[in-house]
Amino acid sequence: MTDAPPLAAPALTTEIVDRLRAIVGDEGVVLEDDLMADPDWPLRDPYWIPGDDTYTASVAVHPTSTEQVQQIVRLANETGIPVWTHSQGRNNGYGGSSPRLGGSISLSLRRMNHVIEIDEDLAFAVVEPGVRWFDLYDELRRRGSRLMLSVPDIGWGSVIGNSLDNGVTYLPYGADFLAPTGMEVVLADGTLLRTGMGAMPDNPTWHLYKRGVGPALDPLFTQSNLGIVVRMGVWLMPAPEAYAPLHMTLARDADLAEAVNVLRELRLKNQLRGVPCLYSTLMAATMTGVPDVIRRAEEGAVGEEEIDEIAERTGLGRWYMRAALWGDRAEVALQIENVRRAWERIPGARMTVEGVYASDEYEQIPSISSRITAGVPNLDVIKYKGAGFAHIGIAPLVPLLGEQVMSVVNTVRTTTEERTGLNYKAGVMLLNERTCVVVSAINFDPREEAEARAAYDTARTLVAELAALGYSEYRSHLDFMEEVADYMSWNDHAYRRFVEKIKDAVDPAGILSPGRYGVWPGRGGR
Repeated sequence: MTDAPPLAAPALTTEIVDRLRAIVGDEGVVLEDDLMADPDWPLRDPYWIPGDDTYTASVAVHPTSTEQVQQIVRLANETGIPVWTHSQGRNNGYGGSSPRLGGSISLSLRRMNHVIEIDEDLAFAVVEPGVRWFDLYDELRRRGSRLMLSVPDIGWGSVIGNSLDNGVTYLPYGADFLAPTGMEVVLADGTLLRTGMGAMPDNPTWHLYKRGVGPALDPLFTQSNLGIVVRMGVWLMPAPEAYAPLHMTLARDADLAEAVNVLRELRLKNQLRGVPCLYSTLMAATMTGVPDVIRRAEEGAVGEEEIDEIAERTGLGRWYMRAALWGDRAEVALQIENVRRAWERIPGARMTVEGVYASDEYEQIPSISSRITAGVPNLDVIKYKGAGFAHIGIAPLVPLLGEQVMSVVNTVRTTTEERTGLNYKAGVMLLNERTCVVVSAINFDPREEAEARAAYDTARTLVAELAALGYSEYRSHLDFMEEVADYMSWNDHAYRRFVEKIKDAVDPAGILSPGRYGVWPGRGGR
């Protein structure tokens, strides 16, 4: 097991606060008592246990430039107070913007929000970490661009921040996290690094080629604490002649296994692209915006007969599939028939095509889920949630085999419902042709301490149960990053020991996000 982490960061002093203000200005410094002052944009996890200050920063700073980030990092080295970096800090359900080590400096990159470049010919953009999906989308529209971007379910997050934690997006470049390419990184000593072909001054392929000469470094800065990404390339997609959102349903819960096998074959044949997603009935109600079902699920457990009634009444089925097709009109028409034939071989399964849209029609599409797969960022999937709603994400990676996916779903469902008394809600996201992630939401009221603690205990139990079956999370909540790292134990934790050696070499003072994904400083020699 992992050694116990330090109990606290060095104390913040008035002198350090004054020096931070000298770097970013008075308006760029937020002290601990004000971290939750803006309920719409908190600087700590809004889904944490009420009254628990374990993961609370001592101060938050908002630089506006790479040079300011470098100065803050050098100050952290001098004082020994670590920095915990976040972009928009919207990673709710996984820890938000809170630091793993209480008392750290919360380094918020929200004000570094420039779209640096958009290249129409080569179809890519270059952005800073404060750029939200809304911001990049709006800039593309402002320019009258022919390009579209692959977006997540909620548009308020950072393009860079979401990408660095392996956040899922749904258009073709969302598959296998294809969009991010070429980074500029502030290292722990305050120097700058460019990855890939960016290592050569003015190399025109920096954001076009995913490797370089020598070891490829971009993945080192994903889910890591080895540097601070301050610029990144993002691949975009030309808007197609035709876009067809598909709505697909299953009549029975047990049909999920067969559906996964059908989808695997469609993906392997390249007849279904992007990141298609299956949602259980109550999760589908959230994703598609069915207010009365959302409110009913928040009131307490919903019985099987009532779920059947909801599935029939809403047309969501026991599992609801969100998918899409992109291409010219003839190509899309052929793909629709290929997918329909395969899907409707499952007894009781149904597929409808919402429409076939041109790019100037995307914003008028009525369906929430169909606007997302059209690359239109929005907040609609959370607009019906009340103040008493919070969740923790549990998300193991599973081979795209129906029997294995069904086994994981049943394991998580049983534990969640037995321990919380609430319904299981899940999404099965097909990250590529061979792998899916089963994203499960453990809901709780963040105003109730006992309920919150029970939810976190359930999540930790599930991490252990899934590890016993051989499955790991694809991303982890802040509170159990240690456990997730501990289960990656092949050859006496060879992977973590290697990363720790890199950490101690590039960040000897241990000031960059200590504890992120179980990697702490000062352990590379153990």
